[in-house]
Amino acid sequence: MTRFGLSTHLFHGEHLERAHLETIARHGFDLIEIFATKTHVNYHDAQEVARLTGWLRETGISAASMHAPICDGFSHGVWGRAFSNASGHAAHRQEAVAETAAAIRAARDLGCRTIVLHLGLPRGQEIPAGDNDPGAMRRSLEAIAEAATAAGVQLALEVIPNDLSTPDALADIFGGDLDLGDAGVCLDFGHANMLSGAPEAAEALGGHIITTHLHDNKGREDNHLVPFAGNIDWTATLAAMSKIGYAGPWIFEVADHGDAAAVLIRTVGARTRLQGILNDLAQPFEFTE
Repeated sequence: MTRFGLSTHLFHGEHLERAHLETIARHGFDLIEIFATKTHVNYHDAQEVARLTGWLRETGISAASMHAPICDGFSHGVWGRAFSNASGHAAHRQEAVAETAAAIRAARDLGCRTIVLHLGLPRGQEIPAGDNDPGAMRRSLEAIAEAATAAGVQLALEVIPNDLSTPDALADIFGGDLDLGDAGVCLDFGHANMLSGAPEAAEALGGHIITTHLHDNKGREDNHLVPFAGNIDWTATLAAMSKIGYAGPWIFEVADHGDAAAVLIRTVGARTRLQGILNDLAQPFEFTE
């Protein structure tokens, strides 16, 4: 059965409250990904995590996954200091690993199955000298994978636009000598569209894909548009996902662009269109004599 969910990225600039979950549920979503930023959800605070767990239960929503922290805050459209697990600066790298470990513990307590991880910093933001270092990334990844395994949370490495996280680079990681436990891939279709293409990414990563991020763009800016507002070929993309037998969640990771309510309404429409494509793909092809 197709299971669509919504990332709380849509409300990233606000502290996540019960009212947000009620809004999500009213729009027909019973599955979410929680964006772990301390100004949005303080994953260090056990009381806040327990309160959120209660709200999820009361609203009938399940937390499928948590997005590992990428910065120390986000408010009024302004991003805080970035966390990078590929920093060549040891203290910065260790801070990023520690923040991810804290988020993994919160994900476990919230009942999340998956923790989604960025490797390094994406193109389009300031990348300090010595960052996105492959050796630093490997050291971090070993520690993070160990923490995820210990917590019983599955690690998902996200396709993002940098040299560490292209589809080919992630495939090489899984084919290498790192012990990543049962880790897999989060195929972010918008990010893939900025690289080699979304259908191509699905084919390159095959059976490694365990979760997804649904959003769109025109191939240049990572602006997290509602699907069908950019230039991704969604029929070809979903056909590629069907070909590899993908059966995991489909998580919308759209941005509010100043009007979260309108974006959510458009996302519901996109969900209907995507479900229609998936329904068509599920129909057996009839050959004529």
